Amino acid sequence: MYLLLAHSSYTAPATDHTGLYNFYSLPALRYLMAQPLTSQRDVETVGSKGVIKRSEYVRIITGALYSLDYNMTADLLQEESRIPLDSPELKLLKKQVLDGNWEESVKTLCTISLLDKATRSLASFLILEQKFLKFLRMDNNVLDALNVLRKEIVPLGINLNRVHELAAWIISPSGYRNTDQDAESANSDILKKLLKLLPPSLAIPPTRLESIVEEVLDLQRGACLFHNVFDRDLSLYLDHQCGRGRLPSSIKQILQVHTDEVWFLQFSHNGKYLASSSKDKSAIIWQVMNGGKVSWKHTLIGHQKAVLTVSWSPDDSQLLTCGEDEVIRRWDANLGQCLHVYEKAAVGFISCAWSPDGRVILAGMTNKSFSLWNVNGAELDCWGENTLRLSETTITHAGDMIAGIFRGNTIVFLDWEDKRCRKLIREEEVITSFSLSKDNKFLLVNLTNQEIHLWNLEGYPRIVARYKGHTRSRFIIRSCFGGCEEAFIASGSEDSQVYVWHRRSGKPIQALDGHSGAVNCVSWNPVNIYMLASASDDGAIRIWGPDPRMDQYGLGFESSRWR
Repeated sequence: MYLLLAHSSYTAPATDHTGLYNFYSLPALRYLMAQPLTSQRDVETVGSKGVIKRSEYVRIITGALYSLDYNMTADLLQEESRIPLDSPELKLLKKQVLDGNWEESVKTLCTISLLDKATRSLASFLILEQKFLKFLRMDNNVLDALNVLRKEIVPLGINLNRVHELAAWIISPSGYRNTDQDAESANSDILKKLLKLLPPSLAIPPTRLESIVEEVLDLQRGACLFHNVFDRDLSLYLDHQCGRGRLPSSIKQILQVHTDEVWFLQFSHNGKYLASSSKDKSAIIWQVMNGGKVSWKHTLIGHQKAVLTVSWSPDDSQLLTCGEDEVIRRWDANLGQCLHVYEKAAVGFISCAWSPDGRVILAGMTNKSFSLWNVNGAELDCWGENTLRLSETTITHAGDMIAGIFRGNTIVFLDWEDKRCRKLIREEEVITSFSLSKDNKFLLVNLTNQEIHLWNLEGYPRIVARYKGHTRSRFIIRSCFGGCEEAFIASGSEDSQVYVWHRRSGKPIQALDGHSGAVNCVSWNPVNIYMLASASDDGAIRIWGPDPRMDQYGLGFESSRWR
């Protein structure tokens, strides 16, 4: 304005026949340049960055108060701030809809200037449909209902399938009368649908504040490299940030009962047990006690050769153990007794897995084929010879596919029924092992080139992350998902360390020292997200947990939390 007053020769910009300024004239340009920005002149903001409009901020808070049933407080906020949540037109529209006054609702809707043509048509259709049904429910008002349909609903030119349904109800009204919902709750549901059609600037969603806060927490959680805490432990009082102290990084126990190399280990689905297998021809069931201490429960004796792998039944009541080129044994996990021995003449087993219902056992065999058995020992089916011994097999949680390593660099997902290939994962290097995520949407693949690849199995399979740093030259090294929402990848390594990466970014987080031989396998407790186990050629199993000295943010891993 100072510039305008300083130049007495200023004349207002001319307008054309439409009443709009002719913005190509020099005086008009000077006029526009002299005007303060809208945000400077009209919009009051809150916050240090000046990006939060005060009116929007107050309206969102008011909506949140109403959603929390703090109605009196919300009314007082509107009165004191002089910022109404709803415009007078919207307030009237809400009342008319709740009262079932459909004719007046349509008239009020037409007075709201912020609506575009498409939104106005959709909202009008919703209201007029109720007007139509109101007449149809009344005796001797079929003609009025027909007039609403012909003269008000059809001219909108939308949702023709619904129009045909409404027309059919005039002839056969049974389709809409079978409802126990009272008029008040029905009108309330209509209002909710109507408000969803309106633009947010007019009708703020009642949970808008919650959505904003949840999005912020989600962004902070996603940006936290060490995030390993349940959502129930998140707080609004501080910006979320985890420290290394929330990851298993400290040796809590060393289990030394096996007398030779430990090749495999796996936590039960409920996290209460740990099973391990060894070159010493035995498997051991360990119990995870309250407070996180792991204690010996049973030593399973019976195999004549080294035990390659173990597999927990879906309900954790039984355990399979697979001897190297030998038999598969099924054990009662509570009693430690052998329930059945699965064997086939002139053929040994090298891998095993359960079906999701616990009724079928999948076995990979030394003749490069694999078979299905029922729990009682009857062979149900057998797939022909492949070009590689199936050292790794599994059945998807849905029970519809069988996965196995074929031809060295390929993982095939076969249909359970017709044995056809449903998905194919092909690597450039030889695959040594793999594991599925808990939701079966991702596959973790260990390769001979000292890389681990994460595949997204949804749609067309593709690599979404690569993990490097561990060493592998001679042995089968296994990795696993783990932590809160399986946000981490852990792996053994031939350099005697356990490696942990951030799953999404692929960044290495830590390398854990402690073993004196190659670490063959790791398993992350699926329930206690702070517990990790590792098996090594040094004959020991190490249980890893959080290091309280690294807990920068006061989580406090007391025994009850560590459980």
